[in-house]
Amino acid sequence: MIWMWGGFLLFVFMLLALDLGVFNKKARTPSMKEALGFTTGVVVLALMFTAFVWVAYHNGWEGLGTHLDAVDNQENDGRLAAVKFLTGYVIELSLSMDNVFVIALLFGHLRIPLVLQHRVLFWGILGALAMRGAMIGVGAALVARYHWVLYLFGAFLVYTGVRMLLTKDEDDAPGESWVMAQLRKRFPITEEFHGTSFLVNLNGRTFLTPLMVALVLVETTDLIFAVDSIPAIFAITADPFLVFTSNVFAILCLRSLYFGLAGLIEKFRYLKVSLSMILTLVGLKMLVVRWLQAWIGESLNFWMLGLVAGILLVGAMVSMMADKKKAMPS
Repeated sequence: MIWMWGGFLLFVFMLLALDLGVFNKKARTPSMKEALGFTTGVVVLALMFTAFVWVAYHNGWEGLGTHLDAVDNQENDGRLAAVKFLTGYVIELSLSMDNVFVIALLFGHLRIPLVLQHRVLFWGILGALAMRGAMIGVGAALVARYHWVLYLFGAFLVYTGVRMLLTKDEDDAPGESWVMAQLRKRFPITEEFHGTSFLVNLNGRTFLTPLMVALVLVETTDLIFAVDSIPAIFAITADPFLVFTSNVFAILCLRSLYFGLAGLIEKFRYLKVSLSMILTLVGLKMLVVRWLQAWIGESLNFWMLGLVAGILLVGAMVSMMADKKKAMPS
């Protein structure tokens, strides 16, 4: 199993090294065409990885698929593992969309130039991998040992989905004010940018630059959003490899799409409604999974995938119709 984990992490680091060392060696703002191109590439890689998951679990490489999945008490064969990975990928991708809007809000508040935002996002993804890896490891261990934890996750997701629907939008990113206060209390911070540096030495003292402040806030918001998204994927599978890899591909995809999506996501006026429905759906699935399995059978994860995709599609279509109606002369 260690070879699978090591090989996947090496693959991710190679992608990131190619990104920073070749395509974005100098600080610049990726164009919409480049952002969509990178995103398409990541989606294609995710689909190719789905095929790899099918083959790897079908053949039991490195012991993959040879243990019971704590969520449904089934061994993940090739087909089932591939469906779970793809479903988890779509769920994590959809739940992370709100994170893109919050990051754009943070960059706007801190007045981070577009040309420097890519560098913050690049280093932010490394922290996100470490944090999510730790959370997934702890979550998988808890689910494997205490199956009733899934019901706590389910109840939490239903509560979060309902709360998201009922609460009003806030101008500040979650936790921003508190984190900023702690940073200013403990570290000296410069008001000026110093190129692409996160730290700068001035008169013998080390200062944080606005880029470091942005990086800390990006990591904090990712941690907050992970509290919702990590339990959500445990509605699909408790297999740590499937949970982690689907999370990573979702992060890579949204990061590459950021420069194209940050401006467009504001037009998705029913995004919050769509995300609250998805959270509530996966939470309810966790609470009544045994009944659903008895009723729907092995196609349960196919239904979940279709429902999540359908909610996002309907939300996007209704948002577009509302925009067109608003733009029409009265």
